[in-house]
Amino acid sequence: MNPFAILCLDNNPTSAQQLSDELSSFTGHFDLYSASTLQEAHNTLTWCQDQEQSVALVIAAHDEGFNGADFLIHLDKIPHTQTARKILLSCGQDIQAILAAVNEGRLDHCLTKPLQDKLVYQTVKKELTTFVMEHDKDNLLSYSQTLEHQRLLRAHIDKKLRSYREGFISDHHKLTDSELAERVINALHQFFDKSDETRARRTYSPEHLLTKEGEANRFLWFITDGEVALYKKDELGIQREVVRHTKGNIVGGMSFVTGEASFSTAITLTSTEVIKLDREVFAKVMHSHTELLPLFTNLLLRHFNRRLQRSITTKIQLQHTLESLESAHQQLIEREKMAMLGQLVAGVAHELNNPIAAILRGTETLSNSVDHLMSRPSDHQDLAQGADVLRRALEASPLSTAAEREKTKSISERVTDRRVAKKLVKMGLEEDPDLLHLFDRDPNHAKQHIEELENYHLAGSTLRSINVCAQRIADMVKSLKGYARQDDETFHECDLHEGIEDTLVIFESKLKMHQVIKDYGELPPVSCLPIALQQVWTNLVSNAIDAFPAKGCLTIKSAIEHRNGQEWAVIRFSDNGSGIPKEIQERIFALNFTTKKEGNFGLGIGLSVCQQIVNQHGGEIKVESTPEQSTTMAVWLPCNQDPSSSFHLRSEQ
Repeated sequence: MNPFAILCLDNNPTSAQQLSDELSSFTGHFDLYSASTLQEAHNTLTWCQDQEQSVALVIAAHDEGFNGADFLIHLDKIPHTQTARKILLSCGQDIQAILAAVNEGRLDHCLTKPLQDKLVYQTVKKELTTFVMEHDKDNLLSYSQTLEHQRLLRAHIDKKLRSYREGFISDHHKLTDSELAERVINALHQFFDKSDETRARRTYSPEHLLTKEGEANRFLWFITDGEVALYKKDELGIQREVVRHTKGNIVGGMSFVTGEASFSTAITLTSTEVIKLDREVFAKVMHSHTELLPLFTNLLLRHFNRRLQRSITTKIQLQHTLESLESAHQQLIEREKMAMLGQLVAGVAHELNNPIAAILRGTETLSNSVDHLMSRPSDHQDLAQGADVLRRALEASPLSTAAEREKTKSISERVTDRRVAKKLVKMGLEEDPDLLHLFDRDPNHAKQHIEELENYHLAGSTLRSINVCAQRIADMVKSLKGYARQDDETFHECDLHEGIEDTLVIFESKLKMHQVIKDYGELPPVSCLPIALQQVWTNLVSNAIDAFPAKGCLTIKSAIEHRNGQEWAVIRFSDNGSGIPKEIQERIFALNFTTKKEGNFGLGIGLSVCQQIVNQHGGEIKVESTPEQSTTMAVWLPCNQDPSSSFHLRSEQ
């Protein structure tokens, strides 16, 4: 059991889990307790008191039905929890409760839900650092790897300095580094001239190892002459030189003071003279020489300050580099989009001919149908029924393959001719009682009547086709414009199938020599950025075409699937191409990675962009591939969620 405890009070399982995940890194020094009710929280505090375990921090959620603010107020009235730091997690609605917690309960922090990523972690880290600086002053350095290292180190040094005589470094700040180093060297030489039983004064040959990264260090080396290089391993395990020390510098100072493992590997570059001190000798030297202690302390502080300055400078440089890389990344994304747009525009003229030709053919068909209908004498009832069929054909949306098949099967028992049954389903007359009764009485007459009504259906469907083709032309131009500029798009509900169909129209010329199989399921409207998603569909279809053999087959399947209590719209794009080897499947979403054959254009960021867009919608992309057989890219999009007001939610597989 740790000497201190953290209590989290939250009745929301999701946010409680988030708290548990973000605070797990503190469990090495603080026991973490979770409570979902006020009674459970009080029981936990009582248990901690019985175990003589101090409560360092209490986090309480507050909403309309859960009074966490009042719980924090009462903590100040309990002796066992008066010193605990207090953080309130509020929905931001009950201002009076928050003010009461601030005024009456010595509230240290108030965070508003929804919580930003790592915000709780950073706040808790700060508050726990404040707590241990007040209540565990003798063990500050033991928390340095978990809490705020610099604050703890400064507090530790300040505590040590306060134990020295007042003003013992009052004049040393006026000395230059070289002057201060020279005075320390002279003082150390004077001390060891009298006695040097531990052979503190030593001379090392070049390439002598002083400290080794990651290993314990019990010594401090003060360089009196020569040069030492410090090396640090990078992520590939390659040692890289980070700094060089010469006369007056200290090697192993941080690990010597804090007791931590060595931060770097120190190796002499030349013949180097040092004064090597262990803790026992160091204490003996400092306590026996009244002038050496303030001199050496000032030198040590300057050493740590130089190290801190180098760290800050490096961090600033890395920040500038990161900003430059992010800017370059955005430029690459725009280049990828415009390059793909250039490929698509090259075939736009040909693609526009297709809907235009369809409109011309439809106009001719419509003229013939109208002539036929006008030349045929019909009674009032037939005209009314024909007008109804025409209207349905004009307004109806195409049925899914499965739905059409099921309806045809259901009436095939009554209408024995399957071809006629299919016509009834297409015209939406499969449940017309008068027509079905006519089939029972006079099947031949019913079939003739169906053929006459089919002319009305043909006229309506042709009109709809003309409207769709005209709209397709407008949408194609709009899609190409939107593909190049999508930054100001907003989330709204739309039909995913429409975006996919628009994309297939753009690729119509490339898909003519191949087969496209569409197996669309029933999908509800999904809140999304439709133009952004069109960039996803475009990249996935383009990649499938590039992977095609001589006779390619692209299968697009959509369905609703349930996972972890969430309803998902899943769109799968499958091709019969060469597939992706298993060893590189995890790398295909990385920047600058491409599997395209030589001669095919590809910046290697298309799938990376797709992944970012899908993540923006709270979804994910999965890849399933069998080398030399097929590849399936599955896009999972949440159905009942507003991605515009959420973070990038990712569910576990």
